[in-house]
Amino acid sequence: MIRLQQTTSISMVPLTLTLFSLAAVSNLLFARDRTIDIPENARAASYGIGWECKQGYQRVNDTCKAVEVPDNAYPTGLSYGRASKCNWGYRQVAEGCVAIDVPANAYLRHSGIEWECDRGYRADGDACVAIDVPANAYLTEATYGPGWKCERGYRVVDTKCMAVQLPDNAHLDYSGSGWDCNPPYRKQQNKCAPP
Repeated sequence: MIRLQQTTSISMVPLTLTLFSLAAVSNLLFARDRTIDIPENARAASYGIGWECKQGYQRVNDTCKAVEVPDNAYPTGLSYGRASKCNWGYRQVAEGCVAIDVPANAYLRHSGIEWECDRGYRADGDACVAIDVPANAYLTEATYGPGWKCERGYRVVDTKCMAVQLPDNAHLDYSGSGWDCNPPYRKQQNKCAPP
């Protein structure tokens, strides 16, 4: 039995060598078929097959065209897509970059392409107008509504803050702009009635 196993494994060697040889020859033939022409201002792709444009050039069909960077912009370094991007404080218009017009009482947001009104002001078209805060009120961070809230113990009436009128046996509620009856009293219209 030992001889039979040795004979079997020895006869597999030529077959294995033949398979490896065929694989190597097919790889060489396959590699020859993958030769490509690399255009001017390009190099072989850093991964995969093909080519890519060098820094400062962008692929246009089968060529590499020099990137034209407009004023107030910088090159992205991409060989596809947007070749340049506007500097902070500028926005893309057609093929150029124009300055963002920031109105008085405003500042450029983190993105660099939008502005936001300072605290105490709100946007009205292309301007920032002051928020009119009535007596007994304070500014809020809300971007909706009047931009202010009444202090505790006051409630909104039209555009003013009026004091909450507490009936006998009542206290300010959780919101601070209304009232609840002290226990064991109960609300009946505008009064606190005994149980």
